[in-house]
Amino acid sequence: MAIKPNKWTLLLFLAIPLIPLAVFWIFPLLVSIWLSFTDWDYISPTFHYVGLNNYTQLLSSHDFQAAVGHTLYCTVFSVIPIIVIGFLLAVLLNRLKYTYKFIQSLLFAPWVTPMIGMAIVWSWIFNSQIGPLNQVLHALHLPAPQWLSNPQAAMWTIIIVTIWKNVGWAALFYGDAISKIPRSLFEAADVESLSIWQKITHVLIPLVSPTTLFLFIVEILDCLQAYDQITVLTQGGPAGATRTLLYLYYELGFKQFQMGSATALSIVILVVAAILSFIAIRLSRHHVYY
Repeated sequence: MAIKPNKWTLLLFLAIPLIPLAVFWIFPLLVSIWLSFTDWDYISPTFHYVGLNNYTQLLSSHDFQAAVGHTLYCTVFSVIPIIVIGFLLAVLLNRLKYTYKFIQSLLFAPWVTPMIGMAIVWSWIFNSQIGPLNQVLHALHLPAPQWLSNPQAAMWTIIIVTIWKNVGWAALFYGDAISKIPRSLFEAADVESLSIWQKITHVLIPLVSPTTLFLFIVEILDCLQAYDQITVLTQGGPAGATRTLLYLYYELGFKQFQMGSATALSIVILVVAAILSFIAIRLSRHHVYY
């Protein structure tokens, strides 16, 4: 005889995950929305309500518009290579037998290593005077740019570090998805004499499309939140060339003490992330196979 759970028991089990969610996410979000309508300076106990003034000034400011462009540029040129290279690495690793686990651990190492520490190492690599990267370029008689002080090259340092950190993580997810594909499908592809490219396009890519959607959304959110590597490598410079939305939030809130404008920007970032995720999910209906 089945025992019907008591309604209070059900409420208790619902409250266990909901209470931390409310305390650490919903309540701070509501406070942020409230602060975004004030001119609080982060220090003074007094403030004034300014309505939508923070939002109108923010959306019309040159710094915000430039930060949007930098964020989109960094996101596009980071997310696409991460997904493509991660997929190709997973395909190659899937053909290995004895060193598979060892290489997996090497690929996963950048993801679990603190970004601050990695960025410090990369700042030495990109150093125009003593960095090993420019020394190699000099030895090959190739142009050696001023990676961290040139506005055209600085954003690429952020992109390179972001790709290096995340591509191994993406490869692990793709590797798990590929390992779950029935071997009979590959045997059928062999019977049909499909080439490697045809196997990738007609078997692998469609069957790992749910993983691609997941990685696409997660990597977009990760790029929108890029901060540590920018702080260590460029501090938003030179001349604001690497100032993204999240770094602009840091400058508004903790350098200029315009907490009302900073929280307004955080709400804008949240809305942008939600819209991009919604668009990705909508588009996936015709390209993702479950």
